[in-house]
Amino acid sequence: MWDKFIHYFIDLGAYKDVLSGIAVTLVTAICALLIGIVLGTIVAFVQLANGKNPVLKFFQYLGKLYVTVFRGTPVVVQLLYVYFIIFPAIGLGLMNASVVGLIVFGLNSGAYVSEIMRGGILSVDKGQTEAGRALGLPLRATMLHVVIPQAVKNVIPTLGNEFISLLKETSVLSFIGVVDLTKAFTDIGKSTYEYTVPYTMLALAYLALVLIAGWIVKKIEGRMRKGDKR
Repeated sequence: MWDKFIHYFIDLGAYKDVLSGIAVTLVTAICALLIGIVLGTIVAFVQLANGKNPVLKFFQYLGKLYVTVFRGTPVVVQLLYVYFIIFPAIGLGLMNASVVGLIVFGLNSGAYVSEIMRGGILSVDKGQTEAGRALGLPLRATMLHVVIPQAVKNVIPTLGNEFISLLKETSVLSFIGVVDLTKAFTDIGKSTYEYTVPYTMLALAYLALVLIAGWIVKKIEGRMRKGDKR
């Protein structure tokens, strides 16, 4: 059992696909989180904006619809729908699967991050905004330099959990043919006709990635707490 795996993994070079799969998994999760933070922050600010402007109301409705759809459906369904239905329907055909995966995971993360950021912004005392305005700062500058930094500091642990979730959810990229970590180990199983060892190693690989990500998030939290004490 182990002999077959080691032979295929080392002698026949399957480790290259595994290393490439790890890179794909990490890049997709990191980029998706970054897209999600930008998109989610914009949606959060739109949702929290006050006013009776019909354009604003329209974008608030779109934001609610976007969050409802992406939080209410499984990411694998979103992935398959975008790859096989939406992109071909608008004339883009079957685009590069990795790019589609990045777009879908970014949109999915944005829906969750919008709620995270909304909570973070609401957790900042209103007096902070009023103090910024009292000092003569325009609303945009107050938000960028006063509110957002404090909101981000408040939601770092939750964003860390979102990144860990993304790491695990990227395992469905293989559904559209992306050679990620799951696909790399599945191919080893198909070639050796034995799945126990490949899938055990797959589980351990994801566990290692999650533990490392969790350790990094805790380190960041610790540094931010030290900064607050100063």
